[in-house]
Amino acid sequence: METLLIATGVVALAELGDKTQLLALILAARYRTPWPIVLGILVATLANHALAAWAGAWIGAQIPPAALKWLLAASFLAVALWALRPDQISEGEAQTARQFGAFVATTIAFFLAEIGDKTQVATVVLAAKYAPLWAVVVGTTLGMLLANVPVVFLGARFADRIPLKAARIVSAAVFALLAVAVLLR
Repeated sequence: METLLIATGVVALAELGDKTQLLALILAARYRTPWPIVLGILVATLANHALAAWAGAWIGAQIPPAALKWLLAASFLAVALWALRPDQISEGEAQTARQFGAFVATTIAFFLAEIGDKTQVATVVLAAKYAPLWAVVVGTTLGMLLANVPVVFLGARFADRIPLKAARIVSAAVFALLAVAVLLR
């Protein structure tokens, strides 16, 4: 349960102001059908984060524990710094969102937008540190849904009220605390 809660909280915070949250806003404005968008986010995130978690668990098994401790701490610290940088959505991601129906566009666009994104990197790092793997995947997926579903349903009105700078600072602080926790264990 600890793994599930940590993964959910970390990714929910990291996702605030992230490019996939901006993508959710674009999709909601374009299609105005929230449920297919939410299902697309769910499918894309489960697939992307399952692959990322598997990679993280594999990496964690290949590296000696002493080296893994420092690598994990450095990774959490890198994600903390990355969280401070505001994201922007690319024109290619926006074009994909406009080309297909809501579910297909969301699934494709979210899966692609998550590749190399800070929440995917966080999933790799969390899976290298925490077990069981399913709890990491479910937790990071729940975190994505917690951050994106309100945007899909409430659109621009909700997104405008999120203090994104404060959310990025809190997210960065959480990742920095995880780095310290890894070093202290």
